[in-house]
Amino acid sequence: MQQWRELATQIEKWAAELGFAQTGITRLDSANQETALDAANTHFADWISRKWHGEMDYMARHQDLRAKPETLLAGTRAVISAALDYWPEQGVISAISALADPTRAYISRYALGRDYHKIMRKRLQALARRIEAEMGHFSYRVFSDSAPVMEVEFAHQNGVGWRGKHTLLLSRQGSLRFLGEIYTDLPLPASAPQAPHCGSCAKCLRACPTQAIVAPYEIDARRCISYLTIEFAGFIPEALRPAIGNRIYGCDDCQLVCPWNRDIRAGDPEFAPRHGLDTARLVSLMAWEETDFMARFAGSPIRRIGHQRWLRNIAVALGNGAASEDALAALSARADHPSALVREHVGWGIRRLISEDRGLKTEDSRRA
Repeated sequence: MQQWRELATQIEKWAAELGFAQTGITRLDSANQETALDAANTHFADWISRKWHGEMDYMARHQDLRAKPETLLAGTRAVISAALDYWPEQGVISAISALADPTRAYISRYALGRDYHKIMRKRLQALARRIEAEMGHFSYRVFSDSAPVMEVEFAHQNGVGWRGKHTLLLSRQGSLRFLGEIYTDLPLPASAPQAPHCGSCAKCLRACPTQAIVAPYEIDARRCISYLTIEFAGFIPEALRPAIGNRIYGCDDCQLVCPWNRDIRAGDPEFAPRHGLDTARLVSLMAWEETDFMARFAGSPIRRIGHQRWLRNIAVALGNGAASEDALAALSARADHPSALVREHVGWGIRRLISEDRGLKTEDSRRA
């Protein structure tokens, strides 16, 4: 047993050397742990039954895999959770300022830099190799939002944090971090869990622009701006469009108001903003052609939504923004786009800008 305790201490040290902010270990072969996993899976199944996952069908398809880690790695005895900080700046003031400027595009800060999936998996593999060099061959698999893993539940059980009322993992170091896991057959000792520290605070619930956080620890993804701008491929419900504001990829509002993120420090430099996305203007981004989009977002998580959804999201943001000639021209340039998805949202944006007697006219109306 002493050997495994010493190894667990070494794993924490090696993880820190690789840039991880925090690690913890969940032991799977205990009655208490099985009870906790069963409870978490029951809650997840109830969430699915309410259809709150929207069109994320993969969540419903893989419920059994989430509840049974051994289906992803035979003989799994422990899960190593690792957190990697990503916030691209010191504090949250810059992000709040971007949200307050309707001419600017707001992109969730986790997506301003490189794709976290590859970076996390690469570092987790490096950590696994360090363990292998010490212990010899062992079975393991690494994950970072790449398989049906109950990552928040594991991280809560092993002390990396607790589940906040916004449903994200929260810790005394904040919530602006990525999670990754190593499933292993090593009999590593469990880390102590961390007690929740949200108290009576409900700032995250009040801050949600679309009231997607319907109750503490309960979120209806169908109303969530991150879901609508990233996961959802269709026509964004008109009733929800005004609340999206200038958020064109994701939403950080529930985290920006969290007291535990008040003094957040800059995270890993791998996630530093690229292509000026932290200060980009909506009219400039609307002018990107598909070739620009694909080239500039190589190695970015944004690339997976595709150019059409990118234009869809910007059209909504422009429609919510300042009624300017530049904004109207940017939208009008896409009015005849081949995609019905783009055209419909562009049309909505144009109507928003020329409504309320704002004195704006489309190019067609000027020529009439």
